[in-house]
Amino acid sequence: MTITSVLPVLLTVVALEGAALAQSTSLPTNSVLASLPNVTTSTVPANGDLNPYGVAFVPAGFPAGANIAPGDVLVSNFNASSNLQGTGTTVVSISPAGQQSLFVTSSLVGVDTALGVLSGGFVLVGNIPVTYPNGVSTPAQGALQIFDRNGNLVSTLSDANLLNSPWGVAVNDLGASAQVFVSNLSGTVTRLSFLVTSTGLTLESKTLIGSGYGSQFVPAIVGIGPTGLAYDAARDLLFVASTADNAIFAIETASSRTLDAGKGFMLYSDAKQLHGPLGLTLAPNGNLIIANGDAVNAGGTQNSLVEITEQGTLVATYQVDGGAPGAAFGVASTTWQGAVRLAAVDDDENSLTVWTLRSLL
Repeated sequence: MTITSVLPVLLTVVALEGAALAQSTSLPTNSVLASLPNVTTSTVPANGDLNPYGVAFVPAGFPAGANIAPGDVLVSNFNASSNLQGTGTTVVSISPAGQQSLFVTSSLVGVDTALGVLSGGFVLVGNIPVTYPNGVSTPAQGALQIFDRNGNLVSTLSDANLLNSPWGVAVNDLGASAQVFVSNLSGTVTRLSFLVTSTGLTLESKTLIGSGYGSQFVPAIVGIGPTGLAYDAARDLLFVASTADNAIFAIETASSRTLDAGKGFMLYSDAKQLHGPLGLTLAPNGNLIIANGDAVNAGGTQNSLVEITEQGTLVATYQVDGGAPGAAFGVASTTWQGAVRLAAVDDDENSLTVWTLRSLL
């Protein structure tokens, strides 16, 4: 199966359903495209948590008999029912049919965009707690929690330098071992190396591999800094969505480097298309899907999702929630049962939409 592009296919799916189209490029001529219905589900659990941030698919090979299963989508909620930033505690699971259930309630508040799943049966959940002295939101030391397949806490990792504000995660899943890349709101990227067994993860090393990304305290939204990460194992490149810089960067030799690469090299910076990039995913076709959060370079109706090649060429755009400012945040993609699936949250509507796409040659 070959997929030439993802968002043009998505736009065709939406057209078939009678919805309005955003700007897009021409549909690829070397694909015969079909669609399965998209599923939109509320991300609000019973306790009323709001503001969905992180999105992650449960991968194939995830152990059976768990509270979650391959094909499910996990979504983390950053706000409690009060809608105060950084006070949410829940991660919900959404089945391929759109049924929502609670996966875990964290004892640490402010679960955020740093959300990942290992095929060995573990879920990684980042958090940044937010306090409100004098009514002003103030982020505090964050952590990366590791839960087993049934939502039991296995361990909690924190580091005042390397894991001070986990904000985004990408995984290089090798089965018996794994590398977890973590972006920190403070402007850095750390690589964690683990041994994976059926009972837990053993942390072998922590390495700073990126730094110098724009970082700014913004009371209304806590802060802006590097957020979404996407790892290409074939090229050993880690892509970084840097919100404050309004750009996408790439770090070379991400799995093995021992020295800080700084920002790496700039892959894409387009003021017309980028409006505070947040979520980032490497789609099965090899293109990057970027979610714009409008924290910077805002104004007017924006393209929520932007698809580019790994060489930095624009492919297509799409709007979440009609392009409403701040609607897009987390985004994820996977291949499941022979189909490409793309998931994106709408944190204005507190919902998740999953599109299922096929391409047959």
